[in-house]
Amino acid sequence: MRTENLTSVTEFILLGLTNHRKTQLLLFCVFLVIYLLTLVGNLVIIILVQTNSHLHTPMYFFLTHLSGLEICYVTSTLPQMLAHLLSGHGAITFTRCMLQMYISFFLGGTECFLLGVMAYDRYLAICRPLTYAILMSRWRLLKLASISWGVPVLLAVINVGCTLRFPFCGPNRVNHFFCELPVVMKLACGDTRVAEVILFVAAVLALLVPLSVILTSYGLILSSVLRMQSTSGRHKAFSTCASHLVVVTMFYGTVISMYMKPQSDSSPDHDKKIAVFYIIITPLLNPIIYTLRNKDIHRAVKKMLHRMDFEQKY
Repeated sequence: MRTENLTSVTEFILLGLTNHRKTQLLLFCVFLVIYLLTLVGNLVIIILVQTNSHLHTPMYFFLTHLSGLEICYVTSTLPQMLAHLLSGHGAITFTRCMLQMYISFFLGGTECFLLGVMAYDRYLAICRPLTYAILMSRWRLLKLASISWGVPVLLAVINVGCTLRFPFCGPNRVNHFFCELPVVMKLACGDTRVAEVILFVAAVLALLVPLSVILTSYGLILSSVLRMQSTSGRHKAFSTCASHLVVVTMFYGTVISMYMKPQSDSSPDHDKKIAVFYIIITPLLNPIIYTLRNKDIHRAVKKMLHRMDFEQKY
């Protein structure tokens, strides 16, 4: 099948969250604020970790990767969404749509793996503290980070490649606010059942494998914490793990509901509302959740503010 001879669609029309003009302008203001806060919050985490030697630990190494990922993830969709809300028209070229589909799938998969790696890191830190430094050596950190970024690249190439094998001969109206793979696949001409199976297998690898690591890690952490004699140590461990679980529950819960159900049972209006949580809300909440009750981050912020105040005086 020669896609270039059969594909007649040159652009897609993203219908967005609403076609009511006043609501579009209101959403533009809300999402613009969210986007700016997301950028600032995640950039602050990266700067704090890079400039404070006390934060050069495996946990904050992965946290900087997650913050950098969130900046890229939200930037891959929100600026375009803001432009469409402001103009009231959601046209996007075929090439840009395919590129956005690849980037969002790749970055979403990377976040899944990073959250799994971070849960594994917390398990080693709490349950095996004596051997933690050896088990989380510099080489192990780089290896885990490489896997977290590398595997999703391959999964994204396979799935977007499968989608591009099909011609797009119309319609071209996408009931979503960005080009997401399962939604765009519905517009392909031809029998997409094999491609849907491949997408489901990729979702199992990117979602359920890291999720099983997360659940196992936190199950062992909970068992270990309950045996702790120190009340302060137990409280600190619970506080750290609870914040991670909030992110995991929101992110995995919404993504699984999008990618691990039959496409025929999928409601477009429901899908795009669910996507708001893992595309827009989660990147905003990550810096808040990971730093709100984190004393190390609080000390780093105070140190930076003190340094800035000192430099202004002298």
